[in-house]
Amino acid sequence: MIEDQASSLRRMNQSRLIKVIAVTGGKGGVGKTNVTLNTAISMAQQGKRVMVLDGDLGLANVDVLLGLRVVKNLSHVLSGECTLDEVLVEGPYGIKIAPATSGSQSMTELTPTEHAGLIRAFSELRSQIDVLIVDTAAGISDMVLSFSRASQDILVVVCDEPTSLTDAYALIKILNKEHGVFRFKIVANMVRNMREGQELFNKLTKVTNRFLDVALELVATIPFDENIRKSVRKQKAIVEAYPTSPAAIAIKKLAQQAGSWPVPSQPGGHLEFFLEQLIVKKAMGDIR
Repeated sequence: MIEDQASSLRRMNQSRLIKVIAVTGGKGGVGKTNVTLNTAISMAQQGKRVMVLDGDLGLANVDVLLGLRVVKNLSHVLSGECTLDEVLVEGPYGIKIAPATSGSQSMTELTPTEHAGLIRAFSELRSQIDVLIVDTAAGISDMVLSFSRASQDILVVVCDEPTSLTDAYALIKILNKEHGVFRFKIVANMVRNMREGQELFNKLTKVTNRFLDVALELVATIPFDENIRKSVRKQKAIVEAYPTSPAAIAIKKLAQQAGSWPVPSQPGGHLEFFLEQLIVKKAMGDIR
């Protein structure tokens, strides 16, 4: 009886599986947040129900880039003051944004219990979504690694700077060697042309092929575009403010691809696995 109900709950949870994408890169300043927001808005324009999680828990900026007014954030969820649904703010084309806090060191040093509390908040989410995009912090902190491991697809954003490539390699290496992640999708950002984007990708794969057991895929080459700076000043996404600009076109193409990436038929990320176990354990506890 217990096993039958647990199996039913697993099937129910699998039917609610969403596409989880982490946007990361190791180095700050490579354009992760712009890639995140513009991809999210582009997917919403295609009819997807999208949520963006600001994974930079101590230096949040997703809401600032869109000029959104935030009353409560994830710190209030962790303190038990409100639910995750209550902190969500709506962005362009109906995207939902789970805002983090800014200037709080404690949010960057969550205990295992607080990690579990954040995960539990997502298990109780009532808002219906198809895609969750996590804009991770810079660096290789535990939180960055946790969010990346919890995702089905990891977008590593790189630009043509030596530190960007070395930091991206360090992130990929840790996720591969210590956490068993083998597939990474690469976004070459702020490049002069397609050729430069391919060369950037080749530099990274030359090193990973030599030292790591990973598969990299170049999924987007986004050109340097002065309109990005202009859109940031306007606190708008470039796909909204300058939809025909070169960068906007490239990001829309990325979003179209991302919409076709398969969602696994069973939980694949660590976060989803935890959610499944959480639901099953709760149900079994209720039965007992």
